[in-house]
Amino acid sequence: MLQIVLLTLASVFVFLPLVAFIAQRFLYPKVAFFEVVTYPLVTVAGQGFAYLVILAFMFSIVKREPDQDFWQAIRWNWPKHWSNFLLAGMALSFALQGIAHVLPMPKELPMDRFFRTPGEAWALSLFGVTFAPLLEELFFRGFFYPVLARRFGIGIAVVVTAASFGLIHAPQLGRAWGPVLVIFMVGLALTIARALTKSVAASLLMHVAYNATLSVLLFIGTDGFRHLERLNQ
Repeated sequence: MLQIVLLTLASVFVFLPLVAFIAQRFLYPKVAFFEVVTYPLVTVAGQGFAYLVILAFMFSIVKREPDQDFWQAIRWNWPKHWSNFLLAGMALSFALQGIAHVLPMPKELPMDRFFRTPGEAWALSLFGVTFAPLLEELFFRGFFYPVLARRFGIGIAVVVTAASFGLIHAPQLGRAWGPVLVIFMVGLALTIARALTKSVAASLLMHVAYNATLSVLLFIGTDGFRHLERLNQ
């Protein structure tokens, strides 16, 4: 687990400046390098390349035992009634949006910078329903949760996994306790689904549906990402 965490940090540290350097050289030659690093599309691309490295490393960990199948090892276990988990993810999104309305929420969050232009909004939305949930589920529910469950029991493992899931998203949420609490509850629901079904695929389906629902609501509320200024109204 520690190796995966350290590789994640190292990969982001390497790929983010590398992508920024390439972007500055070919796309933004008149913009300062440290400003290019903060561009949302550069950040998403850097994270994408880092995630590819992490995914390959996860496979290599499992394959240290040559006869072990990766998907069986992480308990992928595609659920028979998979559409139920998509519906559960959608319901979770609506329910937590309702809870969010009664919690103190900052008017602006650091992640709002990813929604300054339609292109940025599309990039983050697509990333948020594909690569991001896949890697997060593989790590938190495929690798992290089973280790905790074996050592400390299912109850503690569920809570600690959900808390860790919330904490990694805290910087994007300005470390404000309201939105972080919402993400903790998302992590709690996903980890409970993983524990009950013994299926990482089940929690992934819920995660994708949750993120997709938020993206669709944002798409509708901003008239197809054409009026992103409405986010701060």
